Amino acid sequence: MICSSQFALGRAPPMAKPSVFRAEHPMALDLSPNPISHGAASSSRRRDLVFVVNPRGASGRTGKEWKKLLPYLRSRLSVDCNICESLTSGPSHAIDITREAIKEGADAVIAVGGDGTLHEVVNGFFSAGKLVTNHNRESAHSTALGLIPLGTGSDFARTFGWRNDPYEAVERIAKGVRSWVDVGVINGETGEPHYFINVADLHLSAKAGYYASRYKRFGNLCYVIGALQAFMGHRNQDLRVKVNEGEWEEYSQVTALCIGNAKYFGGGMKITPNADPRNGYFEVVILQDFKWYDFILKLLKLYNGTHLSVKNVTSRRVHSIEVEDISGGDSIYIQSDGEHLGFLPRKLCVLPAAIEMIC
Repeated sequence: MICSSQFALGRAPPMAKPSVFRAEHPMALDLSPNPISHGAASSSRRRDLVFVVNPRGASGRTGKEWKKLLPYLRSRLSVDCNICESLTSGPSHAIDITREAIKEGADAVIAVGGDGTLHEVVNGFFSAGKLVTNHNRESAHSTALGLIPLGTGSDFARTFGWRNDPYEAVERIAKGVRSWVDVGVINGETGEPHYFINVADLHLSAKAGYYASRYKRFGNLCYVIGALQAFMGHRNQDLRVKVNEGEWEEYSQVTALCIGNAKYFGGGMKITPNADPRNGYFEVVILQDFKWYDFILKLLKLYNGTHLSVKNVTSRRVHSIEVEDISGGDSIYIQSDGEHLGFLPRKLCVLPAAIEMIC
């Protein structure tokens, strides 16, 4: 299976089964001047901004904080922008909203929530292995990605040094400065490709993320609870790895393998400290033969990003990586941006400068 910088990249693991809460029909977004906009129209073309909000995020805190933010957002943006507020109704709904917004020519789709909402919005930029495009083929602009961090994690924002401050995020959106960012694509043996913008990881860390998702009502404490539960019955595994279409290599007793497009995951752990979503590479960090007490002893290093000098920690820069379980089993968890995707084998590739982001 070949993976290149083109967007038609083959196939990937099946997406989650559609939720009964998803809209039965694609959302028809009205990007004409919105009733909540006010003020005189600018002499230049007004920007159409679609805000994708997960009101249930962070145990309902996202919805409450969004309502508090709306008056300021309207006063700051509506003179020059048409504002469309789109509330998600369940898993994967943000994907549908984003695709429809791009097709209708939105200037930007802004994820309002945590890394999970951002992850869905990023996946909405793609469909059937290709970038979604504006219906108006003569349009001179592409749809940009934006972020207002209002969720449990917001790890991606840390890579840019952004505070978890929604008012600061509104100022970034008002300025509208864009920068191209890389996106990762995950392929498996069947199904559609899956995309990520932050960190993909497997084995212990992915299992911990899977359990942590059940305890998000406890805030960042969910990551600690998830890690404790993942350690129960955990066994390090031998893995086979192929980097940049090269030869297969074996890594013994792998505890966790992390593929970073950005630097942070798990509520602030600087796991791939040299990753940069604008350099065209992943940073891959492999932890081998770690025991439960190693994480306690080395926790500070893992959080401040100085763990690369620790024994049994390997780091390398790659364009693509394939990972298989040598035992041939299907017990090695994989996740991306905190979303559980299933189990090995998988192939991951970087798509350089795939999306413009408001920075």
